[in-house]
Amino acid sequence: MNNLNITFVCTGNTCRSPMAEGIFKKIVEARNINDIEVRSCGISAFDGDTATDEAVEVSKNFDIDISSHRSTQLSYYLVEQTDLFICMTEAHARALRSVTDKKIRVFGGGIPDPYGGDLSVYKACAEKIYTELNFVADALFSEIVPFKAEHIDGISLIENECFSVPWTKESIEAELHNDTARFLVAVSGEKIIGYIGVHEVYGEAYIANIAVSEKYRGYGVAERLMAAAETGAKERNCEFISLEVRKSNIPAISLYEKRGYQLVGERKNFYSNPPENGLIMTLNFI
Repeated sequence: MNNLNITFVCTGNTCRSPMAEGIFKKIVEARNINDIEVRSCGISAFDGDTATDEAVEVSKNFDIDISSHRSTQLSYYLVEQTDLFICMTEAHARALRSVTDKKIRVFGGGIPDPYGGDLSVYKACAEKIYTELNFVADALFSEIVPFKAEHIDGISLIENECFSVPWTKESIEAELHNDTARFLVAVSGEKIIGYIGVHEVYGEAYIANIAVSEKYRGYGVAERLMAAAETGAKERNCEFISLEVRKSNIPAISLYEKRGYQLVGERKNFYSNPPENGLIMTLNFI
């Protein structure tokens, strides 16, 4: 991933977002990731404020020094320079959505403001930020690789997390021996964070399933899985790639539309538990 600009957002840019900026820079450095710019700002910050003493102190636990940090107000320049905003709360995200259509994400469950709390409050806040940032890094810097036997258990866990009627391990394993299967997996080290299952038959490609573990969603993993599957199908001279999606799954439908898929049909009661119609969406290559 090249030239990615990330901005962490909180209210005053003196506690949460400076800690997130510093910790994420450390994570990126440890993973030898290049071509990434990390900043922070506040929705209602006063330019030039220092990080709180408590934020500076607990940041030392992560071997980072944010004592030179100076707060920055959200600005048009920052909006233009940012590819991905990561907000501490949904309230910050709502404020951002009113001024930009750039990609905006919220840390899982939100990060409460520690301002006014003691060191133990700041420590708990920083530790939660650190945990969430590792999920972010795993998602952003994951690799897309061909499906192998070592991925079966991880895919099974994702299936059971994401679907009311998950595939069994035996069904997943069977795809290793299916000549029509072109399955891909998103991995970060030994972690399996997502996968896509595609079957190609006589120049036609069908996405059987795509899933990303919840804590890694919102950072482009599904898009990269789809892009890799589409590229592979096109290179193998498939005429199109098609899928079904629950009619109520608006986020997924929006993603597919963004990638150029068009609605071509509807299957009544295609899904069970609960029963729901499935929309057929197709991306044509020719």
